[in-house]
Amino acid sequence: MHPMFERRGLLVLYVALWPLIGALLAALLVGHGGLGWGAALLVSLPLASMYAFVCASARYVAQSTPLATSGALRLIATAVAASCISSAVWLAAARGWNFVLTRWAGVEAAYRDISGIIFGFGVLIYMLSLAVGYIAAASVQMREAERRALEGQVLSREAELRTLRAQIDPHFLFNSLHSISALTAANPQGARRMCLLLAEFLRESLKLGAQDRIPLERELMLAGKYLEIEQVRYGDRLRVEITGDGAGTCLVPSLLLQPLVENAVTHGIAHMLDGGTVTVHAERTASRLRVRVESPCDPDRPRRKGGGVGLSNVRSRLHALHGAEAAVETVEDNERWRVEITLPAVEPQSL
Repeated sequence: MHPMFERRGLLVLYVALWPLIGALLAALLVGHGGLGWGAALLVSLPLASMYAFVCASARYVAQSTPLATSGALRLIATAVAASCISSAVWLAAARGWNFVLTRWAGVEAAYRDISGIIFGFGVLIYMLSLAVGYIAAASVQMREAERRALEGQVLSREAELRTLRAQIDPHFLFNSLHSISALTAANPQGARRMCLLLAEFLRESLKLGAQDRIPLERELMLAGKYLEIEQVRYGDRLRVEITGDGAGTCLVPSLLLQPLVENAVTHGIAHMLDGGTVTVHAERTASRLRVRVESPCDPDRPRRKGGGVGLSNVRSRLHALHGAEAAVETVEDNERWRVEITLPAVEPQSL
């Protein structure tokens, strides 16, 4: 179907334009064809209405000879041929309409005197229609190129997110297995319990990992399961506080908090003789979501060099998803370690 018939506003504009073209043809017939205004309008207005359908074919001519791939000679030859053929058809219609006017309305339109005007006018109007067709085709191609570029950006971002998400699993699994290995000799029952909790955690994370984003309440639940695994190792030294404050329905990348609570344990609780509390707190303002992970830390603890993917991974995932609208801030002071994430508050129905 012609796109003009799919867009009502465009169709109305196109139909309204042709009476004006008919009036212009009538003026030519009066000025150069020797007709009176009444006879000229009787000839031109019906002919203009008919030529409107003929000129609609200019779009298909423009599509068959695109500017980008057709040579100049082909473009010129196609335009001239299409214009002459269309105008010849219009001229034949004018002859028939002149016969009707002469026979039934008693109006002599002096066909031989106006045939050259009608033919030349028809070539000009079809050429203009063809130019409009090329402009419309170029506009469609531009929008299509923009759509493909946007799709490419989306696919690239999704690939980056999948790559970053895939980094977390082996990193987390390596650390968990290392913890289990450390418990096997000193606490076999604890090692067994940690294996069971790890299996449950992995089962849940694989279930949610197929989704790009999950509700924050489920992300907090996953963080709680991870900390439950670590509580087997650290016992009473590790205490946990997790609160959501009505932000549970907001969507976040799956396993976004896991590297942060892991850092809170590895770089905080693990170096504290009396342990401490890992606090995970989320709150929502009008359009922003803020999540804070906090734990005590020893300022004199040994610093691990390189090898970590936690914070850099979180930053990269949020940047790929939200760009400059998301931020990750890390603060360490007064023997406290804190990471605060801010990002747009996205509800499921807003996607």
